[in-house]
Amino acid sequence: MADIHIEEFYKDAAIALVHLYNAFPRRINLFVEDIAGPDNPDEFGLHSTRHMACFGTLLWLEEEGLLRYIDTIRQEALDQAVLTHTAFVRLSAPADAELQDNQQAHDSELPATVRKDLSTHIHLIRQALKSRSSDRISKVMQSIFFQDRGSNY
Repeated sequence: MADIHIEEFYKDAAIALVHLYNAFPRRINLFVEDIAGPDNPDEFGLHSTRHMACFGTLLWLEEEGLLRYIDTIRQEALDQAVLTHTAFVRLSAPADAELQDNQQAHDSELPATVRKDLSTHIHLIRQALKSRSSDRISKVMQSIFFQDRGSNY
């Protein structure tokens, strides 16, 4: 089991990428509360550690070339965020066979275009988030982050 903050990082990154993919190519405001849940700032107006970790995840995704944005809205959102070409291609690409659910027997009845859509990284992220399995989310996100680096997770 990974450190809890790493599991939260993978989940936050997955949710953010799904939001951006669902809106692509439109630019959207990406709010931390929509990803990490409501925040209760302290008496000085400082955000919780959880909120700041999610905000840090969004900034990291930009630094790694997976999203672009115009500006931050305080520490609460990214203004006019959009996926980069790199992220769009990675999310739209088929995942490795070992990552895909054991549904090949059921999928053989489906049209080829539907089978192709069900094999993409974005579909696997959505399924992993729906399952609420930290291990599944981590594996799918690692496959996206480690893609083209010659590293297996």
